Amino acid sequence: MDIADYYRQLGLRSGASLSQVKASYRQLARQYHPDVNPGNEQAKNKFIAITEAYKFLVNIAPPDVAESKVGNSTVPPTSTPPNRAVKAQRQAVKVTRKEPPVQLSADLSAAEEKLKQEAYVELQQLLKYQRFPRAIALIEGLAQRIPEDLEVRQWQAIAYQRWGRHLIGERQVDKARIYLKKALKTDPHNRALWAEVERDFRRLEQIY
Repeated sequence: MDIADYYRQLGLRSGASLSQVKASYRQLARQYHPDVNPGNEQAKNKFIAITEAYKFLVNIAPPDVAESKVGNSTVPPTSTPPNRAVKAQRQAVKVTRKEPPVQLSADLSAAEEKLKQEAYVELQQLLKYQRFPRAIALIEGLAQRIPEDLEVRQWQAIAYQRWGRHLIGERQVDKARIYLKKALKTDPHNRALWAEVERDFRRLEQIY
């Protein structure tokens, strides 16, 4: 079962928010709970299915607060400063080149900017040669050093997703599932990432 199937179990569209997941589950759980339907095997199976879907989605569904900030922002777009032109070279690390550049959420010091650029170059090499554990250790360390940087968070999510996809090829299903979920929790609003992770979960289902 892929992510879209879990959402369908709760009667929701893919990408529904955490509060929608919780509200739908509460409603369906009251309807199909075994105590309300004694001896009804069909209701029991439905209750098991929606509970499984809820346990999965509650860990990855996007929070409402972040959605509100993104959807209702009135801040006009700003042009990219000339000294940030190096960002154009960073786009290759993203799942798709169609995604717009991620603006920094906080100003970085010169030392932090230099650290970020150097880490990016190293991350590219580690991902290229499939040295995923080292790539994840690198980007997690950078995320601790610059916790408010949205671009670093995106790189971190992609490293998790790439490692999860590799683990699928190695038939390490449980470990792959863990890292794919971590990818979605790290960068829940990246639609391109969601599309890739959904594809990975479909591959996971084919293994069973």
